[in-house]
Amino acid sequence: PRQLAIPVGAAATREAQADAAITADNYRHFGEPVYEYDMGQGIEDGYLAACEIVRRDIFLERHDADERVDGVSQRDLWDKQFINARTGQPLTIEDARAQYVASTFEDKLLLPERVEAMCRDLFDQLRDSGGPEQKTIIFCARDEHADRVAAAMNNLYAAWCAANGRRRAEPYAFKCTAAGHGSDSLPDLRGAARHHFIATTVDLLTTGVDVPSVRNIVFFKYVKSPISFYQMVGRGTRLDPASGKLMFRVYDYTNATRLFGEDFLTRLRAPKREAAAEEDSERPEREREPIIVAEGFTVRVDPAGRLIVASVDGVARPILVEDYKRELAQRLLAEAPTLAEFRQLWVAPTERQRLLAALPDGGRMVEALRQLDGLRDCDLYDVLADLAYELAPRTRVERADEFTTRDGAWLASLPGETAAVIRALAAQFALDGTEALESPRLFDTPEVARAGGLPALAHGGAPAELLRETKERIFAA
Repeated sequence: PRQLAIPVGAAATREAQADAAITADNYRHFGEPVYEYDMGQGIEDGYLAACEIVRRDIFLERHDADERVDGVSQRDLWDKQFINARTGQPLTIEDARAQYVASTFEDKLLLPERVEAMCRDLFDQLRDSGGPEQKTIIFCARDEHADRVAAAMNNLYAAWCAANGRRRAEPYAFKCTAAGHGSDSLPDLRGAARHHFIATTVDLLTTGVDVPSVRNIVFFKYVKSPISFYQMVGRGTRLDPASGKLMFRVYDYTNATRLFGEDFLTRLRAPKREAAAEEDSERPEREREPIIVAEGFTVRVDPAGRLIVASVDGVARPILVEDYKRELAQRLLAEAPTLAEFRQLWVAPTERQRLLAALPDGGRMVEALRQLDGLRDCDLYDVLADLAYELAPRTRVERADEFTTRDGAWLASLPGETAAVIRALAAQFALDGTEALESPRLFDTPEVARAGGLPALAHGGAPAELLRETKERIFAA
């Protein structure tokens, strides 16, 4: 990646800064990359987990909201209670900045109600998408912020356990920062299945941490660098076949996901601003700019969109789920204008693969849609048929049961051993869907083998033709 950064300090000269800017430019020295492999391409190729983005909007009760300032002003603070976070001493309105932009929240301006509202909203999201006990990394603004987020998540979890008669996992949420010796907890985050679910961090888990079981990446901090953003998101992209993880979610409370598709180019640092910050850190405590804790805000969190990450012109970009569904349905209808034509293509493995390849992302995001729409028990056939042909989805079990009931006359017309094998094949479909009926080990599965296997099926005619008709009848249910 291209990173531009220059040293700062009183001794730095204009010439030194210019020279540093030149020598820090990787592209200038090494040229364009020989090979690039984008995250979106990795998802398409099946090497990385699919990504859903859940964006949330945070609203503070403000007195000058009509100005549409991204932050708060002294006017918004006049009726609030606030103290110096460093010393615990009360502060007056004169001690506050004229303006706090949103990116300084939880850094220069600490808002307890905002933390509570965001944590409550996140906990509800986790609870409703598989339960709160999911491996999750929350990126926070600073060490103290990570402490407060971990405490809030633990309180919410304790209340949930009490309300549901559940035994609490200990610990549930924990701080994982350099200042808090967070690396000591990394093995538990990675390997423990019954504790260490929620890690709150600042930068420690940004790179170099391999935790395939992480299912959620959460942005409570503001991020400006595309490089840092991709490193953070990368903690969730690992597949975890052992736990069935094929996708992960990004919960975005700070619009960090706007950085998808941005060039890996860091901005030049502002020497004066950084020098001022360094100078402030070296002052005695009583002379340093206070970090203010402001209490009394009313905070609301609203949905701001649900997206998936897909490859657009070779670059990973967020796409609204509804837009992706619309495009997918249009492509599907172009290939198979009617449900009957779609069914004929679906039951033929070669034609089905051609059909899927013609869909956006080669149809690889359809699996993600199946999970997003709560259709895990349905075959992909039903997911697509629902989108393009408005066919009410049925579970695999429902299709298998209706097939054996509705097509009883057809089964009765076949030799008894052949019908028994076909019923066993329908049971395999109920378990694993279309792929189960095309597995090379299909006739070695215990239920099918007990029914007589391939020899028994052949008593009723050509096995390939009988298998094709079985699939057609299952999907016609």
